[in-house]
Amino acid sequence: MALKRINKELLELEKDPPANCSAGPSYGFFLFSFLRQATIMGPGDSPFQGGVFFLSIHFPADYPFKPPKITFTTKIFHPNINSNGAICLDILRSQWSPALTISKVLLSICSLLCDPNPDDPLVPDIARTYKTDKEKYNATARQWTQKYAM
Repeated sequence: MALKRINKELLELEKDPPANCSAGPSYGFFLFSFLRQATIMGPGDSPFQGGVFFLSIHFPADYPFKPPKITFTTKIFHPNINSNGAICLDILRSQWSPALTISKVLLSICSLLCDPNPDDPLVPDIARTYKTDKEKYNATARQWTQKYAM
């Protein structure tokens, strides 16, 4: 079931990707672990504008009953994304539903770039900066984008 569902979703994603998102070719298949690379273009209304961010998507063998594991492989300055690329997003954890698709998840990650959730951070220091000095947060996020994503 997992392979059929993954192939269907990836074909749909290639045909009609969400704005600022794409999925690259598979780069591995290991014992029912499906790895995929995705790309998110930094949204225009964010300090990540102009950046190209790469993500790794790992589909578990029991997908879609378990969520995919998605991590940023490009460094990014964001309160909900840590230095290992882990993403704090409810639909990747407790709010996962088999009705969700990888396309919807990528769209949610794009939205997270524009609208961080500083009340549920993976990086409390960045969340604090976001809440207390938005100008400094935006400047640092732009610097990191220029350094690591361009």
